[in-house]
Amino acid sequence: MRRWHQIVIGAVVAAGLVYLYYTEVKPVVIFGLRDDYAHAIPFQKVPDGLASLKAESCGQCHREIYEEWKTSIHAHAYEDPFFQAYWKKDKNIWVCLNCHTPLENQQPMLIGAIPRGRVERAEQKPNPNFDPEYQKESVTCAACHVRDGVILGPFEDSIAPHPTKFDPTFRSAEFCSRCHNVVSGPAQFYNVGPCGTYAEYEGQYWMKERGFICQSCHMPEIERPVAVGGPIRRGRQHLWRGGHDPNMIKRAVEIQVKTDTGAPKPGDRVGVTLTLVNAGAGHKIPTGDPDRFFTVEFTVEDGQGKVLERQSSTMGRWILWQPVIVELYDNRLLPLASRDYQFAYRLPSDAKGLILKTKVQYHILTDGQHEMLRNKYGLTGTDPYRFVIDEREFPLSGELAAALRAGGRSVVVSGGPDGVSCKAGIKG
Repeated sequence: MRRWHQIVIGAVVAAGLVYLYYTEVKPVVIFGLRDDYAHAIPFQKVPDGLASLKAESCGQCHREIYEEWKTSIHAHAYEDPFFQAYWKKDKNIWVCLNCHTPLENQQPMLIGAIPRGRVERAEQKPNPNFDPEYQKESVTCAACHVRDGVILGPFEDSIAPHPTKFDPTFRSAEFCSRCHNVVSGPAQFYNVGPCGTYAEYEGQYWMKERGFICQSCHMPEIERPVAVGGPIRRGRQHLWRGGHDPNMIKRAVEIQVKTDTGAPKPGDRVGVTLTLVNAGAGHKIPTGDPDRFFTVEFTVEDGQGKVLERQSSTMGRWILWQPVIVELYDNRLLPLASRDYQFAYRLPSDAKGLILKTKVQYHILTDGQHEMLRNKYGLTGTDPYRFVIDEREFPLSGELAAALRAGGRSVVVSGGPDGVSCKAGIKG
C-alpha cells in the first residue's frame, strides 16, 4: 500500500509541475514580449489639416503612394487568410494585433498590465475609440507616419497643409525592427527568435559597403512628387514586396547547374551539381516565419514522363515545438553564401530519351500545415503557398552541353568540353 501511495503522490506532483509549467512558464504564443510591441501604438488623433486618419484621406494628396500601399501585404495584414487561420489557431490572442493592426485606434480592447508577461492574463477593457473599418486597413499610413498629431517622415524641409516633422529613423533599418524582430520567450530556444529578419541583417557588405537598409530592397527608391503638385524628390515606393512574392524570391537567389560531362552515353554515370546562392538578400533565406523553407529537387524521367529516380533536399529550420521550443537545426543561407546540391545517375545501357529535371521551390508552409489550416481553422484563401523559383530540363544525351548553354535566364557557360554549366538568377 505504501508503494501505491508514493506512486499517487508522485503522479500528483508531476501533474502539478506540468500545470505550473504551462500556466506560469511556457508562453501561450511562440514568441516573447518586448516593450515596443507588448502594447499597441498609443491612440493617435487626427492631425490638423486632415479629415481622417484613414489611408484614403492621405491618398487625396499622396495618390501614388496610396495606390502602391493598397497592393501591399501591409495593407491586408489583418484580413490575410493565412493570418486569420493562424490567429484562430492561437485562439485570437490579442498580442498578434500589435503588428497586424498596430494602432490602438484599430483594436477592440485596451490592454493594461500584463502580469509576468502572460499575455492570456493581461488586463483588458473595451476600447471606446475602436474603429472596425479602420482595423481592416491593417498596417495603415498612420501606423508609421502619425504621432501626437504630427506627420513624421524622412524629409527635413517638408511644406504641407498639416504639421510635419523629420524623423531620421525612416532612413534606417531599425525602423522595421518593431515587427520584424520578434524575440524569444521563456522555454523558447531559437537562434535569433521566431521571426528575426532584422537580427539576421548582414552589416558588413550590404550595410557598410553597399549602404543598403531594409528599405533599399523592400521600398525601392523612386523620383517623383511625394504629393500631388509637389516638387520632385527621391523617395521610396510603398510596396514592401517580400516572402509572398515569387519575383522577390527570384531576385534574391542565383542558381547554377553543372554536370561533369557534356555528352553522356548509355552506361555513363552523370554527376550534377546545383549551386544555390543567396546573392541578393541582406538576411538569411528563407527568413521571417519559421515555417518557410526551400526544396531542391532532381528527377530523371523517361520519354513517357515516368519518374525513374528522384532526390530532394530541404533548406530551412527544424524546430521542436513541445514541450519546449528548441531550434534543432538551421541550414538556411547567410547573405552571399552558397550551397552545392549534388545528384548522380547512371544511365542504363539502353538509355534513350531520358530527361534530367531540376527544380527549386520556395514554400510558405508545408502541404500538411496547409491542409490543417483549411480543415481545422477555416483557411479559405486560394493564395499559393509555394512557388517554383527555377525549373529546367536537360536531355541526358549528347545534346546535354548545348541544353545547358541554352537553359535559363542570364546564361553563363563555363568549363571545358567535359564540364558545362549554366547559371540563372538575378543579383540584387
